[in-house]
Amino acid sequence: DVQLVQSGGGLVQAGGSLRLSCTYSGFVYNDYTIGWFRQAPGKEREGVSCISSSDGNIYYADSVKGRFTISSDVAKKTVYLEMNSLTPEDTAVYYCAAYTRALISARAGEYNYWGQGTQVTVSS
Repeated sequence: DVQLVQSGGGLVQAGGSLRLSCTYSGFVYNDYTIGWFRQAPGKEREGVSCISSSDGNIYYADSVKGRFTISSDVAKKTVYLEMNSLTPEDTAVYYCAAYTRALISARAGEYNYWGQGTQVTVSS
């Protein structure tokens, strides 16, 4: 079965940076997409970024374009989300997620597998 284990996150001041990691295992085939989502209190879960395995296509939400970078290290079976120029509006629980199609999507309903979530708090 597919498993996702997250690391990173924490507390940072506005303007700072954090890196989240999502280490995956259990994919039977090489066609999958891994995404990052976030959910702030009282808000819906938002697709932040995702990357497909086969062609490396990438999606970014408008709210993070130019500040966040998603990358994949296949040898380490890890996807990273580098977050720069953080603002208090980025405060949320961040989740990595995966589904077994190499087709980028920001829709949470597409994703079958989810990491445990990690808190990111940006202070002003």
